[in-house]
Amino acid sequence: MKSLMGMAFLMATSASCQTLPYDPTKKHHTAEGFVNNYPHEKHGFTELLKWKWESFDLEVKTKALPLAENDPEYLRKNRTDPTLTWIGHATFLLQFAGLNILTDPQLSERASPVSFAGPKRYTPVGLPIERLPLIDVVIISHNHYDHLDLTSVKQINDQQKNKPPLFFVPLGLKSWFAEQGIENVVEMDWWDQQRHREWTIHSVPVQHFSARTPWDRDKTLWTGWILQHPDFVFFFAGDTGYSKDFADIQKRLGPIDLSALPIGAYEPRWFMKSVHFNPDDAVKAHQDLRSRYSVGMHWGTFKLTDEPIEEPPRLLKKALEREGISQDKFFIMKHGQTISLEFINSK
Repeated sequence: MKSLMGMAFLMATSASCQTLPYDPTKKHHTAEGFVNNYPHEKHGFTELLKWKWESFDLEVKTKALPLAENDPEYLRKNRTDPTLTWIGHATFLLQFAGLNILTDPQLSERASPVSFAGPKRYTPVGLPIERLPLIDVVIISHNHYDHLDLTSVKQINDQQKNKPPLFFVPLGLKSWFAEQGIENVVEMDWWDQQRHREWTIHSVPVQHFSARTPWDRDKTLWTGWILQHPDFVFFFAGDTGYSKDFADIQKRLGPIDLSALPIGAYEPRWFMKSVHFNPDDAVKAHQDLRSRYSVGMHWGTFKLTDEPIEEPPRLLKKALEREGISQDKFFIMKHGQTISLEFINSK
């Protein structure tokens, strides 16, 4: 019960986010907030209590997973080579065509509004925030603490005072960033698009929810992102359960070169199914998107749910085998690992 009291305290001490006036012509807008596109089972605080009670005696051991060595100096200077670095959880550094793009930067010790409680990082940050290269673009999927970390976004913005990054955020979050003194923000609804240099950036629907307090559930939007360059299309799913949204994305925007798909935080299934992939769901989304390649994320960093820490990659391997998909097509990275994306260019 101590953990439940701590969770309630964390939620009560965090600041709320405001929603924009809704657009009644869009089915995912309501007067109370936002909704997903497709019917699914919803769980509230009562079910949260049930899960926590049932898993009270469950011991999920955490251990730091091995870090890959990267070269921060190379990454800092690199403006030509296409690379991807997994910093941990849902945080990637994508370098392509001279642009440095950061996804859902969470580089703190806890996914929490306070430093003394909440889910703690057990695998170290793969690339510390002070060693990041100059970031041009940051994309934010939604406002949960393991995806939108106040300390990380403020530090990234503040250490680039002369050339701050451009933040792309879901509808309703621009006011939250403004409260933190971050004004270089583009706010987007599902299916909106923006041009930035050679890129077209699309906000696309995924199935999830938003909240930073007990009182602001679904008051701001959650989203996935398609980043289109003439030579490369990247999909960042953020946080999501499986739905027909992925087939819709493929139908509307075409096949993807590389998708970053979550594979962890899925147990107990009765509670997590509608909002978090398991590895089978990730493989189905990979297929729906017709993604040439996919990379797993959202595992091995924070203990958020009940599955064993090292289970997601094992289950992903089995899911790929059942579908006859090579592990080269849907791969796993080590924390901190940098890979070349030259293989993407060889279409």
